[in-house]
Amino acid sequence: MQNHKSWLIFTDLDGTLLNPDDYRYEAALPTLEGLRSRHIPIIAVTSKTRLEVEALQRELALQDPFIVENGSGVFIPTKDARFTLTSDLASEPWESYHLLRLGTTYAAARQALEAIATTLGEPLRGFGDLSAEEVQQLTGLAREAVQLAQQREFTEPFVTPRQSAPEQLHAAAQAQGFRVVVGDRFSHLIGVGAGKGKAAQRLIQAYQVNLPDQNLTTIGLGNSPNDLSLLEVVDIPIIVPGAQGPHPGLSGRGWQVAPAPGAQGWAAAVQAITAPLNMG
Repeated sequence: MQNHKSWLIFTDLDGTLLNPDDYRYEAALPTLEGLRSRHIPIIAVTSKTRLEVEALQRELALQDPFIVENGSGVFIPTKDARFTLTSDLASEPWESYHLLRLGTTYAAARQALEAIATTLGEPLRGFGDLSAEEVQQLTGLAREAVQLAQQREFTEPFVTPRQSAPEQLHAAAQAQGFRVVVGDRFSHLIGVGAGKGKAAQRLIQAYQVNLPDQNLTTIGLGNSPNDLSLLEVVDIPIIVPGAQGPHPGLSGRGWQVAPAPGAQGWAAAVQAITAPLNMG
């Protein structure tokens, strides 16, 4: 049987598919529509929550699987006829999805954050400790978006401490069986089994099992070091630059760089690769 070439597109959201300054995506809409019409999956891989991604998927008319909270959970819609999840994929039912769980529970993350704060001798303020007004002020998100961002299921973002060195933070998290993605304003407490790259690999495996006659080629797009593990596991990694160019933490690897920041660069890079002329 002849194999048919198919694309899987894995994409970060903030600063990648969504503009870094205003979170808009209009420049990518024609490309997104073209991909949808050709049934090419567009798979969000993000630190956002399930509810945040669901809201965006409704806006963009996307019905593909997605990966949330820094690779803690892979959500596959149960109505997606492409998937018959075998036992080795270890899925569990979760509302209208099959869930491939890589991370821990939110309750466990909250408990670990308290223990880490005790170890460091410094209070750590997570999303569960902050009011909606405080999160809005710190993130710049709209009020409705803040409500969705605070409904965590696997991980806990917390205000990055100023008194403790990143090395201390990493060590304290590791002692609790967690890891930390350190950011400028917020850091994320994540289960050690989670990760954007690991989650993408699990989903690629699921596609390969269910589409044995397809020659799958994976594309990954990201803009920050948090996307590094994702970009390392795809066939075609693409860096979406910021206003000052590619993030230094991603440069020097010989990877393709999109021609512009945000949605405009995302669309141009994806279009250049997936145009029907390139389908082979």
